[in-house]
Amino acid sequence: MTIQRVLHAARRIAIVGLSRNDLRASYFVGYYLKRHGYRVIPVNPREKEILGQTSYPTLREAKDDIAEPIDIVNVFRAPDALPGIAEEAVAIGASALWCQFGVINFDAARIASDGGVTVVMDRCLKVEHARYIGRMHWLGFNTQRITAVRGGLQ
Repeated sequence: MTIQRVLHAARRIAIVGLSRNDLRASYFVGYYLKRHGYRVIPVNPREKEILGQTSYPTLREAKDDIAEPIDIVNVFRAPDALPGIAEEAVAIGASALWCQFGVINFDAARIASDGGVTVVMDRCLKVEHARYIGRMHWLGFNTQRITAVRGGLQ
């Protein structure tokens, strides 16, 4: 229920570690979310623009520049970077801290939870979104076909 609540309430998602390389998972997730109507806010100090959006060096700078609250902070960074990101998520008043597959840090989870931020850890935002709106397919597209045949489309 927590995942569904977070997904249905969100409109703006800051992606920390979003890459402009279209072969990276973070780019694909950002592209998918943007395509499904979310406002994607890139947070990457090495880039000026990603997915047609201004990229910010930090969550605080993103929050200062946009007039709306950030609902989800989605993290594509190493687990040791999470405590600082969790502190920033609390400071900007984010609703949720979402840590992608393999991004696990229990100290960061405690920091976020203690600050009133919902934590989802070791889950892919794109996969969970697709699961709950019924558009799950290994390529990320709705094939409009249901099959039990191995190998899928032929």
